[in-house]
Amino acid sequence: MKRKAIFFDRDGTLIIDKVYLNDVEQIEYLPGVFTALKRLQDAGFVFIVVTNQSGIARGIVDPKNLELIHQKIQSDFNKNEINFAGFYFAPFSVESNHHNRKPNPGMLEIASQEHNIDLSQSWMVGDRMTDVEAGHRAGTRTVLLSGVDHPEKSQFEKPFAFVPDILTVSKVILEAPARR
Repeated sequence: MKRKAIFFDRDGTLIIDKVYLNDVEQIEYLPGVFTALKRLQDAGFVFIVVTNQSGIARGIVDPKNLELIHQKIQSDFNKNEINFAGFYFAPFSVESNHHNRKPNPGMLEIASQEHNIDLSQSWMVGDRMTDVEAGHRAGTRTVLLSGVDHPEKSQFEKPFAFVPDILTVSKVILEAPARR
């Protein structure tokens, strides 16, 4: 049986966006993130991180540091009894239209195949409309966190919900009617 997942953007969604984070010591989590993800995990969701990392293409982010950052995030969530099934990143420049770089759905599609995910029963959560668009293109429902983009000012289709924080994300997803 296929599983339901929540795909999370990383910066500005799970952790505070430091713009080209390249140091594991600079990771800071958004308020309520552990509580929110625990609620969602207890409801049966699998978690996958999908993050654009153009800093690699620009030479600002070292791929080894990126791996350490993802290991630290996994470890910190594990201490809170929360697990991520996988971390996917697109190391392509902003100008690239690579299929794996959001707003394209490549990372979600690859992860769904590798982890037996039913995209129609899954969600994409992020702080940018490119995250929302990647979710739409992959066939998930979407939630946009406020802070960076506003759905009314975007060329892309609006999200299922536009919310102020990660705790509200969990509430929206848990209260949403199931898709048929």
